[in-house]
Amino acid sequence: MTYRHQDSSCPLRHLSNVLGGKWKLPIICVLSAGGAKRYSIIKRRLGDITNVMLAKSLRELEEAGLVHREQYNEIPPRVEYSLTDRGREVLPFLTQAAMWAVNDMKHDGVKVFCDECAEIE
Repeated sequence: MTYRHQDSSCPLRHLSNVLGGKWKLPIICVLSAGGAKRYSIIKRRLGDITNVMLAKSLRELEEAGLVHREQYNEIPPRVEYSLTDRGREVLPFLTQAAMWAVNDMKHDGVKVFCDECAEIE
C-alpha cells in the first residue's frame, strides 16, 4: 500500500490513511522513547496487540516512511525498528493532540493514565 499517491487530495484523509487504526499511534509512542526497539519489546509495551496486527502496522508505518526497519544477519536474526526523521516530525503534532485528549478526558471526569507516559497531570 502506498501512502504518497492517494486518490484524494484531502489532507485529513491522508493523515487518517497514514496514522489511522488502533495501533499506529501507540507504536509511534513506543518508538519515540529513544533508540531502536526490537519487535518483542514493542509487543511487550503495547500489551494485547496480536503478532499479525503488529507486523502489519509496522510494515505500513515503514511504507509511509515513518519507521525504519533494520535487519541484522546474525544468529539468531535480529530486527530493530526506529522512527525516521520524518517519523520524528510527527511527534510535536502528536504531543499537541495528546494534550487536547488529556483536557477532554479530564473534562469528562476520566483519570488520565497511559502505561507509556505514566499518569498525566
